[in-house]
Amino acid sequence: MERQQPSIPERCDGERRKYRTVWISDVHLGTKGCNAELLINFLDSVDSETMYLVGDIIDGWRLKKKFYWPGAHNDIVWRILKRAKRGTRIVYIPGNHDEMFRQFTGLNFGGIEIRRAAFHDTADGRRLMVLHGDEFDAVMLSHRWLAFVGDAAYDLLMGANRWVNAARRAFDLPYWSLSKMAKHKVKNAVEFIGKYEEVVARAAGERGVDGVVCGHIHTAEHRMFDHKGRSIEYWNDGDWVEGCNALVEHEDGRMEILNWPEVVAARTERAQEEDARIAEAA
Repeated sequence: MERQQPSIPERCDGERRKYRTVWISDVHLGTKGCNAELLINFLDSVDSETMYLVGDIIDGWRLKKKFYWPGAHNDIVWRILKRAKRGTRIVYIPGNHDEMFRQFTGLNFGGIEIRRAAFHDTADGRRLMVLHGDEFDAVMLSHRWLAFVGDAAYDLLMGANRWVNAARRAFDLPYWSLSKMAKHKVKNAVEFIGKYEEVVARAAGERGVDGVVCGHIHTAEHRMFDHKGRSIEYWNDGDWVEGCNALVEHEDGRMEILNWPEVVAARTERAQEEDARIAEAA
């Protein structure tokens, strides 16, 4: 629901970054794992002509079990709706956790287009398929009950992740993802991610596009695959539970994955250096 003013006022530490396109996914509003304040910081720091919400923005699975919706989650919705009102094209592609919105495919709510998938033309002429990606997850397609079991185990890991980062904040240390580290240490997880990326890229190649942008597996990545003699570009825009990443397109068509905790840490360091310089000069 849109309100007159958010509980966390809009702010920007410096001039907003301007991009042609922004992709975000796997925000999981309605869960404690959502890094809402980092996402709010991101939304207050960037502008774009188009923004794609690439699924799992709201976690319907979790909300069915237990309702959790703090003010910061309302603030994110408020900011997205405000972008649409300001003229940003917002395309929402629901994922498996917010699949309840798929029934509204083709409709427009508050300036937000709801699509099952989309095609994006970059400034330098590439055509990219945009989708959440659960369509290619064998666990989701064949064993839905197993996906829910895995989701519960993932909750435990994310709970540990919150405790670790609460301790890091107490010592003024930047955000660090325990779950991301664990994912890259477990052989089966690494193999699954690699296979998933290959399958998604192959599907994009079969559709005749130059590449694909997806989410779903909470692993921001850029890879190139060969498909029948053609190079297919694979992009994953990450998530806002573990890595806190976004994918952006610059005005010239160049694309880049942003790790927002790193951006914030660098910005804080620059501000501290500037304060120290001013103090020395005084």
